[in-house]
Amino acid sequence: MHKVTTTILGYPRIGPRRELKWATERYWAGEIDAAELARTTASLRTEVWRELSEAGLDGIPSNTFSLYDQVLDTTVMVGAIPERFAGLTGVDRYFAMARGAEGVPPLEMTKWFDTNYHYLVPELGPHTRFRLDFGKPVAEYGEARALGLETRPVLVGPLSYLLLAKSTEPGFSPLDLLPALLDVYAELLERLAGAGVTEVQLDEPALAGDRTGADLAALRRAYDTLGGLTNRPRLLVATYFGEIGEALPVLAAAKVESIALDFVAGPGNVHALASLGGLKDKTLVAGVVDGRNVWRADLSRALSTCASLSGLTDRLVVGTSCSLLHVPLDLSAETGLDGGLRGRLAFAREKVAEVVLLGRALREGHEVIGTEGGAVLAAPPANERVRARLAELGTGETRSPHAVRLAVQKEALGLPPLASTTIGSFPQTPEVRRARADLRKGVIGHDTYVKSNREEIDRVIALQERLGLDVLVHGEPERNDMVQYFAELLDGFAVTEFGWVQSYGSRCVRPPILFGDVSRPEPMTLPWATYAQSRTGKPVKGMLTGPVTMLAWSFVRDDQPLADTARQVALALRDEVTDLEAAGIRVIQVDEPALRELLPLRRGDREAYLSWAVAAFRLATGGAADTTQIHTHMCYSEFGEIIGAIGDLDADVTSVEAARSHLELLDDLRAAGYGRGIGPGVYDIHSPRVPSVEEMERALRKASESVAPALLWVNPDCGLKTRGYAEVEKSLANMVEAARRVRTSLV
Repeated sequence: MHKVTTTILGYPRIGPRRELKWATERYWAGEIDAAELARTTASLRTEVWRELSEAGLDGIPSNTFSLYDQVLDTTVMVGAIPERFAGLTGVDRYFAMARGAEGVPPLEMTKWFDTNYHYLVPELGPHTRFRLDFGKPVAEYGEARALGLETRPVLVGPLSYLLLAKSTEPGFSPLDLLPALLDVYAELLERLAGAGVTEVQLDEPALAGDRTGADLAALRRAYDTLGGLTNRPRLLVATYFGEIGEALPVLAAAKVESIALDFVAGPGNVHALASLGGLKDKTLVAGVVDGRNVWRADLSRALSTCASLSGLTDRLVVGTSCSLLHVPLDLSAETGLDGGLRGRLAFAREKVAEVVLLGRALREGHEVIGTEGGAVLAAPPANERVRARLAELGTGETRSPHAVRLAVQKEALGLPPLASTTIGSFPQTPEVRRARADLRKGVIGHDTYVKSNREEIDRVIALQERLGLDVLVHGEPERNDMVQYFAELLDGFAVTEFGWVQSYGSRCVRPPILFGDVSRPEPMTLPWATYAQSRTGKPVKGMLTGPVTMLAWSFVRDDQPLADTARQVALALRDEVTDLEAAGIRVIQVDEPALRELLPLRRGDREAYLSWAVAAFRLATGGAADTTQIHTHMCYSEFGEIIGAIGDLDADVTSVEAARSHLELLDDLRAAGYGRGIGPGVYDIHSPRVPSVEEMERALRKASESVAPALLWVNPDCGLKTRGYAEVEKSLANMVEAARRVRTSLV
């Protein structure tokens, strides 16, 4: 067997202090020009390459940096730019595709497989013509080479790119474009070879899902074609996020030099390789260090896996299960974490060190692990009170059927048809953020902080009443993030100070760490909700984050089933619902934007997941009285596959992202006979543009063809925290006017 080497599949790109975020947002604000933006991003790339080299990593990836999203980069690279962006050029066209421009809607955005990362969906049709722009991957390789570093450019693979794309015409399959796309990839590989590149990584994560015979035929054609090129670099095809099943024999027979497999999310890949007889004359990149969670690797277990794999390949490379894009950068910055917990964690830099250490152990002997690896620490003891309450509660459901609740709520709330509301958050102004920061630093006391937030709530309530909204929100000035806020108030969670992870573009989040049994020491939202309700006669929504989303957007303990952890979170939320209801809050929203996100990639695993996910939501909300209207919210996912589960949640009203996808959800609702309240988002809050009254009126009229007026709600796609008040006021005023026009004509 050849010498064991090490690599990773990708790395965080936002910078240690989110330098990418600040630079792009300054560019959007006109504070810096494109040249300054380019200098900042080049500096970030240089830091990463040098860091990985100094860490002792043998294989260093490049072209993993992106100003917004790697799939959008691929769309630009292959020239698949929709006609509506033809009048724009350069970086401004790039950002318009991501965020929209005046009169030009952006590309649709959705989740990257089962992660909280978002990608921009390619729009492909029979008239799409590909044209190569090879500048970015070649230029970044050249930057690294100028530093004396050899790197491996990373590209989204052609099959995954087409499978992730959206057809612009009914009946057309983007896979029909494979021959034309392969011509572009072939030209790119030849360009890269000419620039001196020796190896290219082609990411094919779509292989972790169920694939049809046509998909597998396309996979075979893609890599027979690219592998058959006479002038090309070596090809590493990387798959991750699960077991690749039926795709493995196809890849094993393909004309590629290396295959990367995920042995963390896909432990069955070991058996599949053994059943296949191993990889003949190919390198195996073994993803044994988890790229998606923050727990330290069990190095002894990883070594055992590598030992099993060493007999199945001539050349073994130790690596991460996927890109480290999905974890924070540096654990050493987290000096405030409890020491016992900190000893159980590894962020991106620590995971690189684990990969390097595993490589050393395989080359020099396992005693290296004994002196430097350490043992994986145990989780904290169980909370027996929480576990006993859950056993006693069972399902915890006491609500009447929806039809009964609908009549009761109509009488209790007195809302009009096409009732208007927002999703929850209002703009987080500098003053709001400063108040939170000052409280954290001790600059102001708790009473001053409460007074500041109450003034902001007064402002938000007054604005909504002036605009004419029907169900109001308090605006959430106390919340830094919809998951982190609750994590800070629940036992069993820890939060970081610098553990930022990119969600999309310049949007970064700090996922909490769920390390033990979850419980609620005291009410979490009650003071803010009751104060807001005291300032208006209209109903104010209590705002909670649902159990599945709390799990999906946290780094979750891996020592018990997710279903058990979800029930613990649900119990804490159930107690909060009870307190809100007792205080007179008549509408309570329990957001589950991640319900679709956590859906397993394999269909055979989905029924079990949806069963416990729905049960957790119903445990959280099932104790509410019939007079209390339960809302939920979902965003940036393809909902057609879970439309039945959305109904099973038994929420009274569901608001969903629908503007970027042009209300396509309505077809699924109609087909499923959905009979509960639904609020398809009528404008995209992730774009800075202000939609016109007429635009939203058209959307509502289209929605009214599928949804009865009494069940149709009017709302934006998502929360408004990232927007400014000037655009929010205009957009909401237009939304309320559009609702008034449609309501008048329908009722």
